[in-house]
Amino acid sequence: MKKFEGIEAFDQAVKAEGQFLVLKHSSTCPISQAAYEEYEKFADEQKELQTFYLVVQEDRPLSNHIAEKYEIKHESPQAILFKNGAIAWHASHWKITYDSLQSVIAE
Repeated sequence: MKKFEGIEAFDQAVKAEGQFLVLKHSSTCPISQAAYEEYEKFADEQKELQTFYLVVQEDRPLSNHIAEKYEIKHESPQAILFKNGAIAWHASHWKITYDSLQSVIAE
């Protein structure tokens, strides 16, 4: 699991095509902390899938960029699966669980 450091790093990951998951995480929200723990547990087991996260308080421009460019309402926490440069799936708050992440990757 890698931390995105800015819009350029994110855009490079999108341009690389393929598939990756990103978690928009709030460092001050207990719901976001629970989602982060589920995401981290899932990410630790991934060998093929790239997993990233960003902390919205530290990188608001990137969080806004994702919301605006992909026309997706900003939420935090929010997990987003990108496939070939487009959003293939997203979930927020209590819907971000190990099992939900596992099932979306299995599809």
